[in-house]
Amino acid sequence: MSSQAILVLGGTGTVGSRIVRQLSSYHSTTNSPPYHILIASRNGTSSSEEQPQNVRHVSFDWHNADTWSSAFSAFPFPVRSVYLIAPLSLDADRLMTSFVDFARERGARRFVLQSASSVEPGGPAMGKVHSYLRELGTRGELEWAVLRPTWFQQNFANQSNHVKSIREESKIYSATGEGKIPWVAADDIAAVAVRALTNKVPPNTEYLVLGSELLSYGEIAGILTDVLGRKIVHVDLSAEELEQRHQRFGMPEDYSKMMSAMDTAIKFGSENRTNDVILAVTGAAPRKFRDFALSAKDVWETGKKE
Repeated sequence: MSSQAILVLGGTGTVGSRIVRQLSSYHSTTNSPPYHILIASRNGTSSSEEQPQNVRHVSFDWHNADTWSSAFSAFPFPVRSVYLIAPLSLDADRLMTSFVDFARERGARRFVLQSASSVEPGGPAMGKVHSYLRELGTRGELEWAVLRPTWFQQNFANQSNHVKSIREESKIYSATGEGKIPWVAADDIAAVAVRALTNKVPPNTEYLVLGSELLSYGEIAGILTDVLGRKIVHVDLSAEELEQRHQRFGMPEDYSKMMSAMDTAIKFGSENRTNDVILAVTGAAPRKFRDFALSAKDVWETGKKE
């Protein structure tokens, strides 16, 4: 792998940045050669942290096909594996399948897609890309994996609606009622992704990436109460009230309706499940929500980013 590169789209995002971090150090724990990593983002610039020589940043914009080629000329050897994350676009599936074809023409062989637990193969957006990868894989034209993670633990520390309400109101809002979710850590999603990108045997499968604990928003509020030392309350909204709340935080109306519908589905048990995928793939147990909350408590006390 020392003469091949891994392209991480959304490489500065919640999961992508963790994939990069884990790939950067993965060889030291596995005695494998270091991976050459391309971090693709719209600004194409690095953070203030000094990056190792095997990591480079490239500009990438889903809506500007002229930027797609930059990743394939950044190193003097080919990109073989690509981590795909969807753009916020109504035609995400068209853009992503076009890019998969573009990358294959330039030597990419393995594609790992970040989808979602609520999106079935053949469904909208990532679901169509999921089916496309599986179809090409069945014909032996590429290697593939699809990660379908459930709701992120990091949402409570990254999303302004949650951060603001926890810090300023001591409240969290949802329309999930007593519905439970197997909240998953972004670090665990990234660990599964790293294996899917680097294992010698191609995965050619999907991974439903779930945490080990089923927790309602009310139980999340209880954990935050213990961690922060002040009472945090779950406010259960109607679907319409949640839509309006999302829109006050700048979410487009159509997207707010979709997000509200997902909360309603959770209320009726859509995420009430767990599995051992993280342990089976990575060899490590999933991170508990309490451990995440302890690591992120400064976000809700001082506004410091996690």
